[in-house]
Amino acid sequence: VARQPAPPAPVARATPPAAAPAPTPPPTRVVFSADSLFDFDKSIIKDAGKQNLDRFIANLNGASYESILVTGHTDRIGARDYNLALSQRRADAVKNYLVQSGNLPAAKITSRGVNGDDPVIGPNECKNTAGNAAVILCLQPDRRVEVEVNATKP
Repeated sequence: VARQPAPPAPVARATPPAAAPAPTPPPTRVVFSADSLFDFDKSIIKDAGKQNLDRFIANLNGASYESILVTGHTDRIGARDYNLALSQRRADAVKNYLVQSGNLPAAKITSRGVNGDDPVIGPNECKNTAGNAAVILCLQPDRRVEVEVNATKP
């Protein structure tokens, strides 16, 4: 009697590796000179500042947001408490503009003021500048608003 061949042994099949999640892109940081957004010692956004923010908003069109951090900075001229409050008012003004004019999600935007705690100009710079106007001009890079966006675009 002829024997039937034995059925083939089962073959283990390798399962394809799971696709690795797409890496999260690094945050995008945009720095606006405070002088381009506000008058000196003010926190109301100027018309030219609104145009700058409108261009920024247009560049974010279609992005999926994780978070947005708006940080206001001042220079070292004046009292720390005053500058801290001014830097916070400026950060809040930019946040409010992004929400109201750009329809960005308010719940995902944090604003904070940091006074002059993260200066661009070193502590030994601007010391030999004669006159208040010259010091104000020298410290201009310290007065800024940084917007850090964690988002992905399709």
